[in-house]
Parts: sequence; C-alpha cells; structure tokens
Amino acid sequence: MDIKKSLLIYVVEDNLIFNTMVCQHLKNQNFTNIKSFVSGKECMRAVFKGENPDIVIQDYFLDDSNGIDVLKAVKSKCKTAEFIFLTANKDIEVAIDCIRYGVSDYIIKDKEDVLKRVVNKVNKVSAIIQMKKKERAILISMLIMVMVLSLIIITGLLLYFFGVIVRG
Repeated sequence: MDIKKSLLIYVVEDNLIFNTMVCQHLKNQNFTNIKSFVSGKECMRAVFKGENPDIVIQDYFLDDSNGIDVLKAVKSKCKTAEFIFLTANKDIEVAIDCIRYGVSDYIIKDKEDVLKRVVNKVNKVSAIIQMKKKERAILISMLIMVMVLSLIIITGLLLYFFGVIVRG
C-alpha cells in the first residue's frame, strides 16, 4: 500500500491562507489523506471522536490553545501520532520544550523553503512510521509462530505421555 495515501495527516493552523498552502503543497506531493483544522479544539474533537492521525503538522500558537496542549491531548488518545511544529515562534526554550514532549521537528516559518522542509520531514516521518508498521507485523508473525510451535511441542508431549501411560 502506498504510504502517502494511507497516512492520515492533520494540519492545524489558524492562519487560513497558510493552512491552505500547507495542505495544497502536501497534496501536490501525493499525500491524499489530509484533514485541515483552524483550531486546536477542532483537532482534539476529531481525535476524541475516534480518529487516529499518523502525523500532526501544527502551529505552536493557536487562537484557542498552544501546541503543547494539543500534543498532550492527541497523544493521550493516539500514542503513535508524530508531531511536526510549524511556527513563527523563534524562542529556543519553546523549541526545546516541544522536543522534550516528543515533537519530531520544530520548523520556523521564516524562510521561503518552509513548505519544502515540511514535506521533507513528513517523508522522513512517513518512512519511520512505515518501518514501525512492518516491525509490528514481523513481531506479530513471530509471536504466532512461537504459539504454533508451542502447541506442536505441547501436543507432542501429551501424545508421548499418554502413549506411555496407555502402554505402561
């Protein structure tokens, strides 16, 4: 399955023009499952209704909340969601705090190539998500094989012991 089509990406940005630009740029890069929100509360509502985003690209300062509040709320329901902060906030303490809370990247909106940097980071995070999914599938397969082998061994032991008891 094409990872670009299967990932659910949230864009949480209260500047409607910038929100549209980010969403459109992602679509131009063949990411198709994108949901746009203009407030942190809208994003959190969607998550609490049962959606599970893979990647959340969001501003740090939103009209109704800050990025850390949204991150904590979303992570409480979607432990595997990856966050990319896209913000005009250049405060290094805020950036460090975000990284401490598990943000994958903190991109400042001050340069022309900001959309390119976002897509590059989304591609990297997508590759990590895909590897984690494959790893989970391999672990499940291994667990099933161990269970089947255990059943075979137990069945063999039972047949042996019952055979000894019946003959003995």
